[in-house]
Amino acid sequence: MIETYSRTLPHGITLSCRAAGNPARPVLLFLHGFPEGAFVWDYMLEHFSRPENGGYRCVAPNLRGFEHSSAPADVKAYRPKHLVQDIAALIAIEAQHQGGQLACLVAHDWGGAVAWNLANQLPHLAKRLAIINSPHPGTFVRELKSNPEQQASSAYMNFLIRPDAEALLAQDDYRRLFEFLTNTFGDHPAAWLTDAVKAQYREVWNQGLTGGCNLYRASPLRPPRPEDPAAAAVDLPHDMLTVSLPTMVVWAMDDIALPPVLIKGLDEYIANLTIHTVPGATHWIVHEKPELVAQFLQHFLL
Repeated sequence: MIETYSRTLPHGITLSCRAAGNPARPVLLFLHGFPEGAFVWDYMLEHFSRPENGGYRCVAPNLRGFEHSSAPADVKAYRPKHLVQDIAALIAIEAQHQGGQLACLVAHDWGGAVAWNLANQLPHLAKRLAIINSPHPGTFVRELKSNPEQQASSAYMNFLIRPDAEALLAQDDYRRLFEFLTNTFGDHPAAWLTDAVKAQYREVWNQGLTGGCNLYRASPLRPPRPEDPAAAAVDLPHDMLTVSLPTMVVWAMDDIALPPVLIKGLDEYIANLTIHTVPGATHWIVHEKPELVAQFLQHFLL
């Protein structure tokens, strides 16, 4: 049974959450991406909260700017350091019975951007890290700087920072966003995108799209343009990129926005790394192959 509630954090941000399982049990925290919401993790919440699958406390917050979470107006409020602060504060509350430490932090897409940063800066907050199709900042900057194919694949980011992006995304019953979930990230028919799932997405998007777009506006990690150096001007010190936690990366190989080249060289940053590649799956692998993702995570948690 999935419950919904809101957590107001000490620094004043409120995150709406979905959760399942006994609050006293070890905690798995799941972070969504764009244009998603916490509901995309419902299968995982129900699966891992069952006693036969570990009986975990499973929590999926909506990131700031999404669904009913706080949505600050200032674009600077969506910089990674603020998102990390949100999740660190939430972990302190949700994992209070576990010494303030997660059993695992699981993340996809933009949630992964938060998770990579948190694992680097605050590794004591989790025992393990699981990443699903979310580029490590080191490999992402490398490819955005030097790879024309990656620059072309990530061109949508420069659309999402336009001042009229929200209005364009909302047109025609969110036509562009539904295309985002089908055409943009792979050529496979999106059988998972049922009317019921579309209704869940609309419910999130109806609360506003500015928070999601502000994630892109606040980050320089996007393709450079003549008027905007973006990633070309970014140099990240190696010590800001390393991850000491045991880390599992699941990579759908048919993600056309985030191609497999992004997992090359990950061992330069992560000492304890497991990579699972999945042919025939797209960026939306959490929807497409939830049983497989759960299987990978189940083995990783042993």
